Amino acid sequence: MIIDAHIHLDQYDEKERVKILSSLEENHVENLIAVSFDMESCLKTQTLCLADSRIKPAYGFHPEQDIPSFDLLDKLFSWMEQQVTNMIAVGEVGLPYYKKLESKEPLQYKPYIDLLERFIEFASKWKKPIILHAVYEDAATVCDLLEKHGVSSAHFHWFKGDPAVVERMIQNGYFISITPDVLYEEEIQELVKKYPIERMMVETDGPWPFEGQFTGLVTEPKMIYYSIEKIAELKNITTEETERILYENTKMFYRL
Repeated sequence: MIIDAHIHLDQYDEKERVKILSSLEENHVENLIAVSFDMESCLKTQTLCLADSRIKPAYGFHPEQDIPSFDLLDKLFSWMEQQVTNMIAVGEVGLPYYKKLESKEPLQYKPYIDLLERFIEFASKWKKPIILHAVYEDAATVCDLLEKHGVSSAHFHWFKGDPAVVERMIQNGYFISITPDVLYEEEIQELVKKYPIERMMVETDGPWPFEGQFTGLVTEPKMIYYSIEKIAELKNITTEETERILYENTKMFYRL
């Protein structure tokens, strides 16, 4: 069995979503960790998980967008507290690395850091894992915040970063998840070689599209099997053992 550790299920169109859910059993996909983008996305994810117990919801605010008003954020946090027994994690949250790169003017980072710290405090208070969008230099800032609040159940999805922060994350016991781009991105392949497989999961980040042999295809959880084969090759262990370890890692981390 496999588990997709990070998917934006609510962002698929209805036809694609129905196809994915109807094929989970035949593709031996046990669960989907469905992350959310904003308040509207949280509500959509909630509706999906109530209709299908294989969908495990995470609620949060994706950082690659403008921060809403304090009132809207208060509404989101209040709603999340009401859902705390049903949500599997806080996420997706983090820092706006790509928004910063694309911005024509310097992006004010402090509001994003303050908001992320609020989500980390929430995760700490309710003892929930946290799913993080934090790459390159942003990852060090996120590590600072996690350490400050004593949060160790951290999942850095689709992570990229320099050797120093990778080593710091390994020492702190943080998890990463690998997407299908491991088949063609040397940077991700090098990360897989370096990072302990005991702290690794696999994801699609669907509906985000991939290149290489996946060009033009709708991103589906079954693509994870290709990732597992490549991880096995890079780690020089069997595909079967790799699949077992990654599955058990995800079950343990998300308390499934």
